[in-house]
Amino acid sequence: MRIAPFAFCLLSLAVASAAPAQNKPDEAQKQLQEVQRDLKQADSRKSALDAKAEALEKELADLRARSIEAAEQQRTQADELARLEAALADLGQQEQERLAKIEADRAALADLLGALQRLSRLPPEALIARPQPPGDTVKTALLLRSAVPELKARADALANQLTDLSSLRAKLAAQRAKTEKATASLAVRQKDLANLVARREEISRATDAEREQLTGTVTALAGRASDLKDLIEKLEAERKAALARQRAEEAARRQAAEAERERRAKEKVATLKRAPTPPQLGGMVAPVGGTVVVRYGEADEVGAVSRGLTYRGRASGPVVAPADGSVMFAGHFKGYGLLLILEHPNGYHSLLAGMGRIDAKLGQRVLGGEPVGLLSGDGAPTLYFELRRGGQPVNPTRGLSGSDGKGHG
Repeated sequence: MRIAPFAFCLLSLAVASAAPAQNKPDEAQKQLQEVQRDLKQADSRKSALDAKAEALEKELADLRARSIEAAEQQRTQADELARLEAALADLGQQEQERLAKIEADRAALADLLGALQRLSRLPPEALIARPQPPGDTVKTALLLRSAVPELKARADALANQLTDLSSLRAKLAAQRAKTEKATASLAVRQKDLANLVARREEISRATDAEREQLTGTVTALAGRASDLKDLIEKLEAERKAALARQRAEEAARRQAAEAERERRAKEKVATLKRAPTPPQLGGMVAPVGGTVVVRYGEADEVGAVSRGLTYRGRASGPVVAPADGSVMFAGHFKGYGLLLILEHPNGYHSLLAGMGRIDAKLGQRVLGGEPVGLLSGDGAPTLYFELRRGGQPVNPTRGLSGSDGKGHG
């Protein structure tokens, strides 16, 4: 039931019941007519706002689906970039090792060539006239004879090493180009995701502002109507009951609209060309791409037993909701930095601590995989993810369960 039509009918009924009372002031009748006119205008505005809200909800559902897809693609590209960087570092190490070996072989070969050059400058007569036994002279000649093939073999080996080094450097250059391309692609994806999140917030603010404005207008009109106590005194009880029904219906309508937005978002996600499925945690989505550095039950950096998972991700990487839920807390919390708490069905709550930025707001409904913030933009940031059931930490790798699983390890 809409607010404005009901208020109009209510005040019309008040006029009909008050018609026999000819002693009512003309001023009250005039005020009532003004209120009726204003309520009609409010009803017209509400109809237009409902149509606009419907269109905005469709766009919002599309944006939420696209933001989930963008976050998954960014995570995939970040993982690929990490693999390329590791391969690049390995190729660089191989290049340094081969350069060192080539330099060592080059030095040894230079010493051998120097010795042979010095021996070649001695004339045969000098060798005969040298004060050494004939056997030693023969040995020297044999040594020179055997050194020539060895010298050629070492020179050929050195040439092969230089050829291998040239090939390795070509691979290294190609790998650097591939890494630079992946880095540029990741930067574009991060920018696209930021634009999607900003557009989502802009639509939400516009819709909320218009609804608040309309609610204030209707509330003011209802207040003016209630001031006409001499006309609606007999209908006060009915008015209160009707107001309660209106509030219940408005709450139900808002819940239905929110459920419809989520349904559309999920349908849109299902129809889009999706990126590879991100890592799963018992049916939940891993909140951030990267490596788990501390697992549930292990000792953390201060020696305490961890009650969650600690991820090391890429700077400014996206943080997503691990499952469908609503935002219970978003902001700074002592000892945790920026903290986001999400409420899930069946008494579950997830805690995401150490974020660089939070994009979700209190009371907002989010879908599993939907971006809710970013990691820190410095160095190799970490994110702490804790899952609780009934206030007690549980192993996040087990995921969400419909049964009572308090404290399961």
